[in-house]
Amino acid sequence: MSERVGLYPGSFDPVTFGHIDLIRRSLQVVDRLVVAILPNATKEALLSLAEREALLRSVVGSELAEAADRVEIRAASNLTVRIAEEAAAHVIIRGLRAGSDFEAELRMAHANRLLAPSIETVFLMTAPEHASTSSRLVREIARFGGPLDRLVPGAVIPVLTAAARRRADLNG
Repeated sequence: MSERVGLYPGSFDPVTFGHIDLIRRSLQVVDRLVVAILPNATKEALLSLAEREALLRSVVGSELAEAADRVEIRAASNLTVRIAEEAAAHVIIRGLRAGSDFEAELRMAHANRLLAPSIETVFLMTAPEHASTSSRLVREIARFGGPLDRLVPGAVIPVLTAAARRRADLNG
């Protein structure tokens, strides 16, 4: 039987405990997972692509030590289905926090299916303890110096805090 490869795309700006939970649970569905860090044209990133990639590598290594060798982190800038094809992925994995996520994710899944009919989209429901966590919320809390330890792994906090400070200094 061939290796089951999944693609988990996202901006990961920053990586949260919710993302790590989805990566861990995705590894129950696939043999190998490619985590693709993508730009999001509708968002202004707080962390650079290099910072996001380094943080993901560090966090996956520490949080998923036993399975880290089954996860490949890569920065990409292409259509999600093209990245999936390049990675030989059979499925695109997407997380759903609430019903409000479903419509946008469904539209994206339909578009991806039109572009690459052989690649399925699999939705995983976010664990209840992470349902209200979003990268946007985390960036906002960081911007105002709030506590981040229950939202992101420890390695993320100093990088995120420094980036929020830089942004505040630039915006005066």
